[in-house]
Amino acid sequence: MTNCTAKIIEFPALKNRKIEVSFSGGSITSDGGILLLRQVEQKTKLLEKVTNIIPDDRDQDKIEHSVQSMLTQRVFGLALGYEDLNDQTTLRKDIAFQVGVNSTDVLASSPTLCRFENKATKKMAFDIHKVMVDHFIESQTETPKELILDFDATDDIVHGNQVGRYFHGYYDNYIFLPLYVFCGKHLLVSYLRTADKDGALHAWAILSLLVKRFRQVWPNVKIIFRGDSGFCRHEMFDWCERKSVYYITGAAGNKRLEKILKPTMDQAEKLFTETHQKQRLFVEFDYAAESWTKPRRIIAKAEYTKDGANPRYIVTNLPGEPKALYDDSYCARGDMENRIKEQQLNLFADRTSCHNWWPNQFRLMLASLAYILIEHLREFALQNTELAEAQAGTIRLKIFKIGAVIIANTRRIMFKLSEYYPYQELFESIWQALTLKPAPT
Repeated sequence: MTNCTAKIIEFPALKNRKIEVSFSGGSITSDGGILLLRQVEQKTKLLEKVTNIIPDDRDQDKIEHSVQSMLTQRVFGLALGYEDLNDQTTLRKDIAFQVGVNSTDVLASSPTLCRFENKATKKMAFDIHKVMVDHFIESQTETPKELILDFDATDDIVHGNQVGRYFHGYYDNYIFLPLYVFCGKHLLVSYLRTADKDGALHAWAILSLLVKRFRQVWPNVKIIFRGDSGFCRHEMFDWCERKSVYYITGAAGNKRLEKILKPTMDQAEKLFTETHQKQRLFVEFDYAAESWTKPRRIIAKAEYTKDGANPRYIVTNLPGEPKALYDDSYCARGDMENRIKEQQLNLFADRTSCHNWWPNQFRLMLASLAYILIEHLREFALQNTELAEAQAGTIRLKIFKIGAVIIANTRRIMFKLSEYYPYQELFESIWQALTLKPAPT
């Protein structure tokens, strides 16, 4: 016989009154803000477009959960903080999640979602990236004059015997080495790679595809390739120069560069000795490594602090003053690292625990799709608010994680959000921005 009596958990009393807890409240959700995510999807149709490129070889007469519902369930789960498929065992019965996925039935179980992920293929990864890039193009309200494409790699620590795991000496661990490409805060590429090859692997091919696509839409747009010293490759520079693409990347120091910079560094050291304040001097010169086809412009920073010399070098074909190019053009790429942290810390892009390769690539892209939805919310509904620059984790906490009682019948599904939710006006302004409706009376 089923035990219908809910378990009671007792906490210390308050003024002789018992404090008891039981999971018997009925249709109550902690994710009332999923309605805003649903609204973003209805506005962008991002997941609908991804669904259209995912093949479905199942018997259509026996399908219980569509590809779109499973994709939405998984992406919304990540956006709301549920990284583990096991969480869906109970979440699938949450009416709020069902409404978010546009369903009135119990959603897919964790084994069903696991089978869905394990059908991922190389072609799916390529086609989803096309949807991501096209979404970026469609989101531009005006023709851009300049696009800065930031390339960077990061470590994705592997904890099992997944296909493609390798030990990486720099990170001192078994990892994958995904490559990310951003344009500002817009995510364009999240490409999973093995860690046994060059950190710039396939960056050239990806840059070529992006440039070709953008120039189909915006023939006169100025495109700048930006990366750290891991992308300082003469083949990349040769290609950029042939295709009229600008570049600015870091360059690793060596004895030749240090010798050229020494007079400027000596001057910085002298000024520091006199003033006891950090000194930063800039100089530029032409330089060619042995493998390069020709000399290129190097901008060098001679920095001297209480910790000693701190030289830095960048190579670029951009016009401008050395200090401005270094501080304003090159160092701005540091914001991309915050975006990657959002991916891994807030949206669980490093949960690549499938055994096979392409399901792990698919998981990386599920996190990317969650990021794109949140970025759309940030760009089009949170501007001029206190959350205009907030990261995904903060947006989740303040906008999505809202307690609500749900009352459902044949005519209506009512979300009664917490009366004490402190961001009620912000929630309403987001709803207005996403729906373009006047404020309710």
